[in-house]
Amino acid sequence: MVGLAIARALASAGHDVIVLESAGRFGEGISSRNSEVIHAGIYYPEGSLKAELCVAGRQRLYEYCQTRKVDHRKCGKWIVAADESQNGKLKDIQAAAARNGVELTLHDASRITWEMPEIRASSGLWSPETGIIDSHGLMLSLLGELEDAGGQLVLRSPVEAAESDNRWHRLHVGGDHPLTLKAKNVINAAGLAAVPLAKNWAGLPDEHKPRQWFARGVYFSYSGQAPFETLIYPIPEPGGLGVHLTLDLAGQARFGPDVEWIETEDYTVDPIRQETFVRSIRQWWPGLDPARLQPAYAGIRPKLAGPDGGFADFRIDGPEDHGLPGLVNLFGIESPGLTSCLAIADFVQTKLD
Repeated sequence: MVGLAIARALASAGHDVIVLESAGRFGEGISSRNSEVIHAGIYYPEGSLKAELCVAGRQRLYEYCQTRKVDHRKCGKWIVAADESQNGKLKDIQAAAARNGVELTLHDASRITWEMPEIRASSGLWSPETGIIDSHGLMLSLLGELEDAGGQLVLRSPVEAAESDNRWHRLHVGGDHPLTLKAKNVINAAGLAAVPLAKNWAGLPDEHKPRQWFARGVYFSYSGQAPFETLIYPIPEPGGLGVHLTLDLAGQARFGPDVEWIETEDYTVDPIRQETFVRSIRQWWPGLDPARLQPAYAGIRPKLAGPDGGFADFRIDGPEDHGLPGLVNLFGIESPGLTSCLAIADFVQTKLD
């Protein structure tokens, strides 16, 4: 998602652009394993890249979807306090969102009961700017505009190592036809592989090769119709936003993701995690039918802070950071990366000017 958005922006600005994709199809990593939510920009510290790029990116993304006919819906979301002990946390979230320029309205239990009789909550925040999107349709649109501008996507071309010297960057590309590619400008937007690639980058100072942690989140689908037309989120938890209810554009409900810290890339969905999901969801939806929960898929967040590390911002390192002209590394691009993708593309362009 982010790589295609950057490539489209650079090609539209007149650059000759090649996107090297390790897989046989685009978007099979983080971009195909998320909630497909357009975030408002609620949870991130004021002044952080996540806050600024999410708010700007959300506005850009809605405009883009409308003009390019990418399927989406601004359905809104509720953030609910399961009991009175969580009411104060909602007020903290509301204040943090306001500092980012995002207005949320706080409602008591009676309003939530009127809006959603099935939900049990002592209070809730309403976010009208949250939405859902067809992420594959968005990537297809970005790719089409990249190609219209003269850029190209090259599949099955993993970048295994790189080196930089004398204003040039050399990428050692594997696959069926290995080669070395020489370029003046390189964007490392490799998702989960961005940090490993940086560690194999000769000439990049070691202090600009961060450590990375993996936080897996699994999703469970919900068969049949759920009685909701908006997204429903609990109070956030360390490493994620809690097991929440999202909808696809057909109205089908799914729950997740949870947070599980893992050592290696593994997309296994253990059915036994259903028990934890049921306990979590029933705190705010007592009527959940566990028999209708089915294992769906898993995604992995590339984290720049571990389980006890607290908030970690997007890290977008340009020449002013590491000293290598024409190189931009993107690390820790997790949520809200989808929402922010167009704004991230603009930000990366400023690093190359």
